[in-house]
Amino acid sequence: MATQLRLKLLIDTKSNKVLFAEAGKEVVDFLFGLLSLPLGSVIKHITDEKMVGCVGSLYKSAENLDETYFASNENKTSFLNPISKNTLFLTGTSSTPAPTAGRKSYRCPINNCASYPDAYGACCSCGCKMTTETVSTAGIVKGMVTYSVMDDLTITPMSAISCITLLSKFHVKDVGSLEERTVNMGMSEGLKLLKASLQSKTVLTDVFIDRKAATKKAR
Repeated sequence: MATQLRLKLLIDTKSNKVLFAEAGKEVVDFLFGLLSLPLGSVIKHITDEKMVGCVGSLYKSAENLDETYFASNENKTSFLNPISKNTLFLTGTSSTPAPTAGRKSYRCPINNCASYPDAYGACCSCGCKMTTETVSTAGIVKGMVTYSVMDDLTITPMSAISCITLLSKFHVKDVGSLEERTVNMGMSEGLKLLKASLQSKTVLTDVFIDRKAATKKAR
């Protein structure tokens, strides 16, 4: 069954803005994963009307160019659909697979040496047999840690002290005006976050807060 990522927002109801969010490993893996998206994948998911600048026109030109104009060693379909490691955009589900417990892998026994094996299982840098066992984990950041995500997508580990510091930073005096809200992140929200991250400094507010509805309610 498809799973959605969850994000806990802390909202200042007076200004109708997200102050920061509480996130787990999978959300942070997804957000950091945006940095590894090939430009072609970004353009593919953002329509030309939504793009700032002219990169969208460049992509459209390649898309409209007849296959016969591409070099014999270049496949048009592959060129327009570069491989992305961020599986939320591929499957609409969680951005990282669950860690495989006990899965063994090996690295070079020499510290600070390359850990990529050649065809014979030896270190591609020094030639030593890769016999030092490691345990592979999935994703980008470590689990069992809660992270704070700011409205501009600044990410840091969260603690009780950091929460107090953040509230002080935002000059929050009336705690009663704060609201906790848990939101789900699926394919649709992921695309909105991607678009907003290229155009705004208030990404979480832009994606998860309906400011128009709040304005009408205030009236």
